[in-house]
Amino acid sequence: MWRCTVTAEEPRPQVPPDDADTPVETEEDAARGLPEPARVSGQFGQPGPALNRRNPFLVGLTGGLGVIVAYGIFLGVRNAASILVLIFIALFLAIGLNPAITRMQRWGFPRWLAVTVMALTVVTLLCGGVVALIPPLVTQTGQLIENVPGFIQSLQRNEAVSDLVERYDILNKVQSAINAGTVTNALGGVVGGAKLLFGTIFNVLTVIVLTIYFMASFERIKKAGYALVPASRRNRVRLLTDEILTKVGAYMVGALAIAVLAGLCTWVFAVVVGLAYPFALAVVVAVCDLIPQIGATLGAVIVSLIGLADSLTTGIICVVFFIVYQQIENYLIYPNVMRRSVKVSDVAAVTAALLGVGLFGVMGALVAIPMVAAVQLIVREVVNPSMERK
Repeated sequence: MWRCTVTAEEPRPQVPPDDADTPVETEEDAARGLPEPARVSGQFGQPGPALNRRNPFLVGLTGGLGVIVAYGIFLGVRNAASILVLIFIALFLAIGLNPAITRMQRWGFPRWLAVTVMALTVVTLLCGGVVALIPPLVTQTGQLIENVPGFIQSLQRNEAVSDLVERYDILNKVQSAINAGTVTNALGGVVGGAKLLFGTIFNVLTVIVLTIYFMASFERIKKAGYALVPASRRNRVRLLTDEILTKVGAYMVGALAIAVLAGLCTWVFAVVVGLAYPFALAVVVAVCDLIPQIGATLGAVIVSLIGLADSLTTGIICVVFFIVYQQIENYLIYPNVMRRSVKVSDVAAVTAALLGVGLFGVMGALVAIPMVAAVQLIVREVVNPSMERK
């Protein structure tokens, strides 16, 4: 009886064609535990082991490149510091003026018209301050120069002053110093004055243009910033940021109120004392009072010089008035206004202003109060609730 036996045919190994470039993984590569791209070998030989990332040379090279990149960023920021300051000031002004633009939009103004009205208002105020400043400054400076010989003669009549002048030979020393540096100082003064004038004009125009651009595209900038936040936290970040921006606007309103009060007090004082150009002096003091750290002092110096050009007694009265008023403004008016507008305590407002001026100068004084308000909001809404969780 015939038996039919069927044997299964062994599978043939898959041999790649001769023209294929795909290398074949060997058993030795698999046994070595190499990753799959490193197990294969091609026509140029078997790849070597991967680089050791803990190699001292590789670690040192990576660290050195990081230091070079960090130093390059530092140099870039340092070289562009003046422009970055102007951008920051313009952005801060745009944030502070945005609530007024939003209110005009609620009244029915389109966005572009509200931005135009606000920009024209700011430019008008600046031009009004400059126009109010230059004529009395030029006139009263001339009168001050004319009155200087009379002041010197009145001082020379004083026996104590005359004795000091003769004892220390002050007149000859002053005259020799003036003769030695007259030409150099005059040339340097002209060049330095021209640089200061044109630099100030450029900075002011740059800030105005950037502020207008930021105000026009403020909503787009906010949306772009919120888009960088994860969607799960975006709504909360939006609410907190909008509240902080509102506090910045309230700070701007408070600063304007303080400046208007300073101008009003200066106008009353100038009328009582009998100074020339009382309204112009009030405008100058109000505009200067908006400048952090040095603004109030600058306005006081201008008015005091004009009073000194009138008479020595009037100048002294002006100096005393502004010393007293600035103390009242710094420690009574300013904290109370900021407490009501930004809702920052008196101690926090004074401390923040002093620390801001000491650490960052004008920029620190500009952002000190809004920064404190923002920190208080974040601590109250974010930090404290996280501390209460178990």
